[in-house]
Amino acid sequence: MASNVVARRCAMFFFALSVCVAGARYMTEAHAAGAFAVGKCGAYGQAFDYGAEHDARAAAQKQCKGDCTTVTMKRACAAMSVDLSNPCGAYGYAVKPKISATLNAATRECYKYGGKECVIRAWACDAKG
Repeated sequence: MASNVVARRCAMFFFALSVCVAGARYMTEAHAAGAFAVGKCGAYGQAFDYGAEHDARAAAQKQCKGDCTTVTMKRACAAMSVDLSNPCGAYGYAVKPKISATLNAATRECYKYGGKECVIRAWACDAKG
């Protein structure tokens, strides 16, 4: 009789755990849209963990002053690098699955376009990026 009670409690525990895991996964997927807007002179805007890409794009674009390019990131990271010696000169940006690769790629892009002292200006990650 005691073993039946234990078995029922274990079954209920694992059922509740399954519901929690499924709910957490749904919540992460529901809020997994992000965007990063970049522009000249170090201008940027960022939005992450939005429910829809168009909402994230609009929020990032709104924060960025000037003529900005907006890229989306879903379960990824985005970064912007600017030339410290001339912030209105060369800049680069990247979107990659991991933050380390993103920072490196953004810095390389800045140097690629003529930057002399490229540094990370901003970065953001969206839902497990």
